[in-house]
Amino acid sequence: MSDVSGENRRAEVVVNREGRVLIPAQVRRELGIASGSTLVLYVEDGRVVLESQQQLIDRIRREVAASWQGDPGVSAADELIAERRAEAAAEDRRS
Repeated sequence: MSDVSGENRRAEVVVNREGRVLIPAQVRRELGIASGSTLVLYVEDGRVVLESQQQLIDRIRREVAASWQGDPGVSAADELIAERRAEAAAEDRRS
């Protein structure tokens, strides 16, 4: 592994025969990853990304809030529920 420091915090790791990668201790400490922690792994733009479930939830909330086009005083969930109820009512009228 190379040095894990500086702004980019890069480390070189090796994939073993079982396909496992060791996350360097310094990185685990910095991110609060303990033995038994559950992480979400996904591929994004050809990169492997690991994040905790809470980090994933927080990121999705930020992204949804940043792209929200509706009334800032109205909850996105409340608006979605209202839309679904209106669709269901329209469907009931057609039946």
